Amino acid sequence: MPTVSPPWAYTLQLPHDPRSPGIARATLRTVLAARGLDELAPTAELLAAEFLANAHCHTTGPYALRLRSAEQGRLRVAVWDADPRVPPGFGCGGAADAALVAVPPHDAEGGRGLHLVRACADDYGVSLLRGLGASKGGKLLWAECR
Repeated sequence: MPTVSPPWAYTLQLPHDPRSPGIARATLRTVLAARGLDELAPTAELLAAEFLANAHCHTTGPYALRLRSAEQGRLRVAVWDADPRVPPGFGCGGAADAALVAVPPHDAEGGRGLHLVRACADDYGVSLLRGLGASKGGKLLWAECR
């Protein structure tokens, strides 16, 4: 008789430290191995790396990696930060908004993150969070893979 895995989620709070993205990626690999989802690790790690780099380079405060089972064999990778500014391509227009983001020149040092996310994720988006009570607000960039 097959068993049904209950939903699960992990959140790793990270300080604004240059070592944090590497620690988060190592944690992601460990969680996926423990959950028997090793085959998702390369894609999930690339998605997380893009979101973590954005949070580290474009904000000044702490950020967090969140991993959540979305459904059988599907994983949601998300990174929260307190900055409410949404990166180009993640706006309310969805795919139409993403189409407006130009591919950077081949010698550019940045600007490829959204294109990598679009190429590797089955779905992606942003959730804007309001700062109510103890909540810090900000945004949650997320992507799903299977």
